[in-house]
Amino acid sequence: MAAVIPLGDATRRPTRFPTVTAILIAVNVAVFIVELSAGEPFIRRWALVPADIVAGRHWSTIFTAMFMHGGWLHIIGNMLFLWAFGPEIEDAMGPRRYLLFYLLGGVAAAVAQVIAAPSSTVPNLGASGAIAAVMGAFLVTYPQDRIRSILVIFIFVSTTYIPAVLLIGVWFLLQFFNLGAVTESSTGGVAYAAHVGGFIFGCITARLFELGSRPSSADLSA
Repeated sequence: MAAVIPLGDATRRPTRFPTVTAILIAVNVAVFIVELSAGEPFIRRWALVPADIVAGRHWSTIFTAMFMHGGWLHIIGNMLFLWAFGPEIEDAMGPRRYLLFYLLGGVAAAVAQVIAAPSSTVPNLGASGAIAAVMGAFLVTYPQDRIRSILVIFIFVSTTYIPAVLLIGVWFLLQFFNLGAVTESSTGGVAYAAHVGGFIFGCITARLFELGSRPSSADLSA
């Protein structure tokens, strides 16, 4: 009965508009609209099925699945998290490196899920793995930044500021404790192993993708 909804970095502003992050959100929304109109056959064709990948079929779904979602709450939640953490990482890496990092993070997440459940025939879909990579990069790059968030406890709603290391750290622990689980629905599944795989990829490779100098802190209250 409690939830934390991140809204954005309250410690610094990007030095430029996060074009790639905005485009990624637009593409995810566009694909979701297609899903709504095309229905389950579209999802089963383009979502990732681990057993198919192991059998050497439908490898393209490693990429296509990261732009698909299982429902309204799924896509809204993912896009909120992407907008909360993506702009600062795009700023630190630059647009091209950030796009490559995001896509590779999604691939790493897909590979992690295939390794965790190679015989699974449940369609897996969602940008969560790629976004987990962004969150891993944020934890490594800006651990002390404060994340402006909406805190919901039962009917109590408040805006608060949470250190990135705490917010992202707790999120990762929740994913880790659910490692191996897949939440199933009529439109597919969301895999925790993919979240963990994407996050670890982000933590390990973030520094490799960053530009020579990172944007300095700029308190938004100033």
